Amino acid sequence: MAIRNKKYIVRLDQEERESLQRLVRVGKAAARKISRARILLKADAGEGGPGWTDQRIADALDVSFRTAENVRRCCVEEGLELAVQGRPAPDRPWQRKLDGVGEAKLIALSCSEPPSGRTRWTLELLGDALVALNVTDSISYETVRRTLKKTS
Repeated sequence: MAIRNKKYIVRLDQEERESLQRLVRVGKAAARKISRARILLKADAGEGGPGWTDQRIADALDVSFRTAENVRRCCVEEGLELAVQGRPAPDRPWQRKLDGVGEAKLIALSCSEPPSGRTRWTLELLGDALVALNVTDSISYETVRRTLKKTS
């Protein structure tokens, strides 16, 4: 990777540097958080900071060049806290069809005798039975399959 001029230069003050060092030293945080703190400490171009290049950080800390670059950019653009924590996962756009009680009913149903005229339960039959029992308003056979696979 070619070395480019840094567009985003991290300059930590003494308080920020000490909090990152404490986070790394204690080691009681998520590995990703500690790794990001180490990246920022090495990228610090402020007074007393080493000011390493992204490539040197990547080689020393066993992260990718892009990770070092992205953490540094995030720190400059969005602040130290977000750079260390990372962005929170977005909310799920959909709700689960089956909760724990619904899964239990599905398992019990699949272990019971199949409907008359059938030798075994099919995924579609199980889904239809869950709807008939008012466990859920609708459910796909794929959801039934995944749930049963998870519990086997």
